[in-house]
Amino acid sequence: MFCNQCEQTFQGQGCTKLGVCGKTPEAAAIQDLIVYASRGLAITGLAAAEKGLDVMEAGRTCVAALFSTLTNVNFDTVSLTAMLHRVVDERDKLNARAAEKLCPDSIKVCAFRPAADEKGLLEQAEGIGTRYLAEDANINSLAQTLLYGLKGVAAYTDHAAILGEEDQAHYKDVFASLAFGFDGKERSLDEWVGAVLHCGQSNLRAMELLDSGNTGVYGHPEPTEVPLRPRPGKAILVSGHDLKDLHDLLVQTEGKGINIYTHGEMLPTHAYPGLKKFKHFAGHFGSAWQNQIHELPNFPGPVLFTTNCIQRPRESYHDNVFTTGLVGWPGTTHVKNGDFGAVIARALATPGFSDEQVASYPETKVLVGFGRNTVLGVADKVIDGVKSGAIKHFFLVGGCDGAKPGRNYYTEFVEKAPMDTVILTLACGKFRFFDKQLGDIGGIPRLLDVGQCNDAFSAVKIALALADAFNCGVNDLPLTLILSWYEQKAVAVLLTLLHLGIKNIHLGPSLPAFITPAVLQVLVDNFNITPISTADADLKAALAR
Repeated sequence: MFCNQCEQTFQGQGCTKLGVCGKTPEAAAIQDLIVYASRGLAITGLAAAEKGLDVMEAGRTCVAALFSTLTNVNFDTVSLTAMLHRVVDERDKLNARAAEKLCPDSIKVCAFRPAADEKGLLEQAEGIGTRYLAEDANINSLAQTLLYGLKGVAAYTDHAAILGEEDQAHYKDVFASLAFGFDGKERSLDEWVGAVLHCGQSNLRAMELLDSGNTGVYGHPEPTEVPLRPRPGKAILVSGHDLKDLHDLLVQTEGKGINIYTHGEMLPTHAYPGLKKFKHFAGHFGSAWQNQIHELPNFPGPVLFTTNCIQRPRESYHDNVFTTGLVGWPGTTHVKNGDFGAVIARALATPGFSDEQVASYPETKVLVGFGRNTVLGVADKVIDGVKSGAIKHFFLVGGCDGAKPGRNYYTEFVEKAPMDTVILTLACGKFRFFDKQLGDIGGIPRLLDVGQCNDAFSAVKIALALADAFNCGVNDLPLTLILSWYEQKAVAVLLTLLHLGIKNIHLGPSLPAFITPAVLQVLVDNFNITPISTADADLKAALAR
């Protein structure tokens, strides 16, 4: 086993015996095989597209496969093995439709066929993992960066496809990046750098498709106060990122006396008109994903995990855990997307919140719903605030949260940011400070929740619109990005920022294990990416720009 794709990887180098996330060597091996087989599907898909064949289904399969290997998504070897066979079957279907072998067996990833049992699969996985994708250390680093970025792209693309937003050109782009370096062609170091930056462009398109899907189906987010105090009664908690699953559950529980609560990155969904219209959409429970093992024992009902961020369930709430879509944990109940009868039955059989329990929670509310439509709707006030000097600086403080020490930096940074600065935030990194009362500047809240990590497109559009309003580049704005990373979606978003030429990014709490010193130097020289230091020092440096 070797896995270094997330920030919590063992000793900052790589998990080799058991994943810190709880991933077993067996699950890791099958995930490596999924990536390997997906490269063969990608090469075959490109050839099929050149012959004029429709590759939409191949694209859906490819991104779903990559998404299933993302950190904290699927730990179940049975469903992972099924996904592996699905990838190879789709490759074979393309060959059959073309009536020829679209990728020769001389390219190993195209000749791969899964073994018949787990023992055989584990033997096949030896030597094809992600530790050594290239002989040159720096090319290997870039190959890993590209793969992990593509996993993030795949997640956003899969979210978008579920909502009906997809296009063949984007799938072909994903194919090309996944095939890069594994199609029998030699690539130079500069070409690898270019491929990594192109991954950022692909991710921008994926986020655009997802934004179109979310807002097209559920409307643009609106400023909305979300209660952190539960209501008395039966309850279901929804975690992950998927808006459609949440909507389907809201529809299926309407009138049944069950209140629906969000967890983790589902918090911003309360701002969507198409979701908040449901009267039993009751509020938010808990904080960031990594605190679930301490918080979920206190939730008196079932928990539905819709996308990534599941941890090993403790015995105290194991029977209340349900997964759907690509999420899987051995021994928990998996339900089909949109078929939540089993979850509802469990909710009716569990106690829900009592009056006494509710009274123990403070009557706290948090404000969400500051996507691009909202912020740009008051752009004149924002611009006037900057011109008058009322707003001196903007900080985008966001990204993935995690359990490793050092993340109190983000709380301290926000708390120490001067009163004439505005904090934009998105993704689960916000849970370090999401309930802080920071006041406002001329009626504009100082803390603006842009949304999920999936809503990074909104943040990009806000920055570009402000730059246009001030007739300058994004790098000339009084804007500093303070980012935390944990998993592959954050890698994809970072690559998008680099693709857009955005500089002066502070990244932490630690740098990725897959970045070599030489590759890091390229990022420093070209984009002035710097590791976070202390809140005081980084604030001073940002405000001196």
